[in-house]
Amino acid sequence: MELLVVTGLSGAGKSLAVDTLEDIGYFCIDNIPAGLIPRLLDFALQGETTLDKVAVVVDVRSCRSTRDAEKALESLDCCEVPYKVLFLDASDEVLSRRYKETRRVHPLSLQENCTTEEGLHREREILHPFYARADYVIDTSLLSVAQNRERICKLFLTQDKAPMLLTVMSFGFKYGPPKEADIVFDVRCLPNPFYVPQLKNKTGLDDEVADYVMQFEQSQGLLAHINSLLDFSLPLYMKEGKSQLTIAVGCTGGKHRSITFARKIGEHCQSIGYKPVMYHRDEKR
Repeated sequence: MELLVVTGLSGAGKSLAVDTLEDIGYFCIDNIPAGLIPRLLDFALQGETTLDKVAVVVDVRSCRSTRDAEKALESLDCCEVPYKVLFLDASDEVLSRRYKETRRVHPLSLQENCTTEEGLHREREILHPFYARADYVIDTSLLSVAQNRERICKLFLTQDKAPMLLTVMSFGFKYGPPKEADIVFDVRCLPNPFYVPQLKNKTGLDDEVADYVMQFEQSQGLLAHINSLLDFSLPLYMKEGKSQLTIAVGCTGGKHRSITFARKIGEHCQSIGYKPVMYHRDEKR
């Protein structure tokens, strides 16, 4: 059985994640008390119908304290079924805005009679054990609903039992670096196609832009150094048991140089035996 624990901040997109996981074949259970997870797994393993993929949501509705979260993880560790943790995150500013726009109330605001901001701060403290143990972290602050669904699908439809899930993504520094990035490369030092009129409205997915970026000696040299670093470091991450690694490449707007380099890096990683998931966060901004 493949067990996925879905958790994270209220308003960060857990419901959307569960809906998406159901669409791609997971049996999903929302808001389950942590103490019932071992019983659920026993039922799933002994039942007449085999459940190959199970996703359970554990959050502040069932974990009221940091100790509760720690106990939940301890109960999972005692189970015979290996599991992964998906943590949905977003900035406090974005989460507060989402609550205002939807006119919903943060669950801890009701329970502890506090403001949304105070509830979010308390929630982060409670769920920190899950964040520290997370195999996958998705920051949804700058993602649309469609992008969030795409991110979930790319993560959980393409793993193919690989020893390490490798994601190569592009982004724009003007919108902020992605929280989930393990390695960040900054390519703002390279000539910018944005200032070439015929390339301004294209992206690094267009061959004309990619050809422009890679025609320069400094671009070729930087790519060679990046690939050399990855050749050396990726096996070390695998040796240390890293299950997921996200490589992020950033330029100013996230449309030209970063996409070009992300594509090149992805192609190189594929050539040396990995199966990278490609993701361009700010392509359509």
